[in-house]
Amino acid sequence: MGVGELLLRLALSFISLLLLTRIMGRKEISQMTFFNFVSSIALGTLGASLAIDSSLSVRNGIIALVAWTLFTILMGYGDLKSKSFRMGVEGNPRIVVRNGEIMEKELHKLRLDIDALNLLLRKKNVFSLKDVDYAIFETDGTLSVLKKETKQPITKGDQGITSKAQTIYPIPAPLIEDGQLNHQSLNEMKVDEDWLLQQLHAKGIQSVSDVFYAEIQKDGSLFIDKRDDRLH
Repeated sequence: MGVGELLLRLALSFISLLLLTRIMGRKEISQMTFFNFVSSIALGTLGASLAIDSSLSVRNGIIALVAWTLFTILMGYGDLKSKSFRMGVEGNPRIVVRNGEIMEKELHKLRLDIDALNLLLRKKNVFSLKDVDYAIFETDGTLSVLKKETKQPITKGDQGITSKAQTIYPIPAPLIEDGQLNHQSLNEMKVDEDWLLQQLHAKGIQSVSDVFYAEIQKDGSLFIDKRDDRLH
């Protein structure tokens, strides 16, 4: 392969990757799930092959890049439209510390050892497990941490300012996502489905499918976002 052909391939590979990554959007960087990570590596490998592999024709290289991009976009579309599809591709967040207790079975399922858990906690400026009330391992590999009340920053209550809010649930939890009930959260929070439906009816919402997202708050109140923004 001559220098001229090499430069042409490099230019085509660079321009193709630039255009295709822009088309795919920014999720590849901002939300690096396992699939996004693999997809990015595969796309980069195809671009490198187009640039330096003389056995791969330019036409076939471009076709491979475009086809992989289309597959990724279709996966992203399915991810947005179907919760079950999203769960199958990305999985669910896992609670690894609940009420200050380490969930060993969840760690085993995630193939996460205690040293790795402590490392993730230190990245959140938590240097002792005894300070943790809840820890959730997210689908992008990060850890979300809720410290125990005694270890949290100063609140209004610490300054003598009383609050009417009553803590009923340990953490906020999604009850409805994409118009579907989250039965796992309903069971974990011991929220009755009939009660939830009554709350929706009281707000003029006749069906769960009309709700895009609903979250139970620590004080037992509901945050509701309707599916159709025009209803707001």
